[in-house]
Amino acid sequence: MFPPTGNQGTVLIVEDDRNTAALVATYLEREGFSTVVVHDGGRALQAAGQCNPIFVILDVMLPTMDGWEICRALRRNSDVPVLMLTAREEEIDRVTGLAMGADDYVVKPFSPRELVERVKAILRRSRPAIPRPAATLSFGGLELDSEKHKVTRDGRPIMLTSSEFKILRALMGSPGKAFSREELLDQCYRQGEAVIDRVIDVHIGKLRQKIEDDPSQPRFIQTVRGHGYRFSEEEGEREA
Repeated sequence: MFPPTGNQGTVLIVEDDRNTAALVATYLEREGFSTVVVHDGGRALQAAGQCNPIFVILDVMLPTMDGWEICRALRRNSDVPVLMLTAREEEIDRVTGLAMGADDYVVKPFSPRELVERVKAILRRSRPAIPRPAATLSFGGLELDSEKHKVTRDGRPIMLTSSEFKILRALMGSPGKAFSREELLDQCYRQGEAVIDRVIDVHIGKLRQKIEDDPSQPRFIQTVRGHGYRFSEEEGEREA
């Protein structure tokens, strides 16, 4: 299991089964999220108002107030993404949840790892898109031509995969901006596709091998610890 990737916001888990709630919370926290757990539907709206979650995981069958009522109430004044959990597989339940504004629907039993990837995919989909950079970008002898889909270093062609090219284009298009791994994933994969965010580290490692003089002391692509990566703003700057 990879270490946490930094505080990515709070996920509210509304689930009356304490073991299920604890398991989901553990997996989310390993991915850098904070979690707030409540086991009673009647406390869900109060908890949502207090912790201002970026995401809500909501069981359907709850004491005091069921998941349908909670989802309906949340949608009156919030667009926070909601994923609903249920032990029922009937199509009408899925349709009802989506009609009330839920963003996804998962039937128990489920894989907690898959659940976390669904959460991350929905969050990526709900974020504003990164503006497309200029057609031609250059810095310190490194040049990227979007129209020709070509990268050169001091005039020498550099062969990149499609994902490497898209990541480099995003980074070069906003020098100095710290990109999270999730933001860079948006450049490489279809929206909603469940992909582990640490795959970005693999792409960055290969990019550095191809464009840097010394990948262990990168001049172009620098690590922003606990967050992601950025492209250098200054010609002589190197990662410490």
